[in-house]
Amino acid sequence: MAKLSAATAPTWDAAVGHRFVAELFAGTVEDSVMKKYLVQDYQFFESFLSMLGACVAHADDIAPKLRFSRQLGFLEADENSYFLRAFAEVGVPAVEYEAPVLTDPTARFRNIMDEAVTSASYPNLLVVLVIAEWLYLDWGEREDPMPRRHVHTGWIDLHRGEDFRAWVQFLVDELERAFPIGDDAESLANRDRLTQLWQRTVGVELAFFDEAYVPG
Repeated sequence: MAKLSAATAPTWDAAVGHRFVAELFAGTVEDSVMKKYLVQDYQFFESFLSMLGACVAHADDIAPKLRFSRQLGFLEADENSYFLRAFAEVGVPAVEYEAPVLTDPTARFRNIMDEAVTSASYPNLLVVLVIAEWLYLDWGEREDPMPRRHVHTGWIDLHRGEDFRAWVQFLVDELERAFPIGDDAESLANRDRLTQLWQRTVGVELAFFDEAYVPG
């Protein structure tokens, strides 16, 4: 994990310290930016559910299978509820968030998720999940004062706190356990493949934040 993190540290730090994150905590994100960001982020919901379901199918032990199953229930109860309330708050009708045109970063990130599902590879799935969740925990636990509006505070609260921290730690622990460590040709090839997937995914995360500010 240390080598993976070090390889993308500048890109990771740029995402965690992004203008969007600073404005989110300050409560100054323009509604037009927040709308675009949330509408696009909502397009990951189905693919993310599929990744968790694939982890239930391909994890190599009953304990992680059960943990992923519990997380599926959380997404329905908490995250989806946040989106629907946030859309109402900033005036996004259902027709705009149910099937929008995908931006390039959204399309690329959804392709990464769908490819991980298709691969039926537990390590592949874990790499994408660790980045998607750990990077958000990293910015979610900033010590800045909280903003006032629910559309801002709700998004922050989904990505911080004891439960989310425990979920991210579980994912990190699983990736460390499943990561190939041998010196044989297959292990070396798998490590290289996972490293490339890590780098690709972190890059798309940063591009997703940048895209929120592109007019259109």
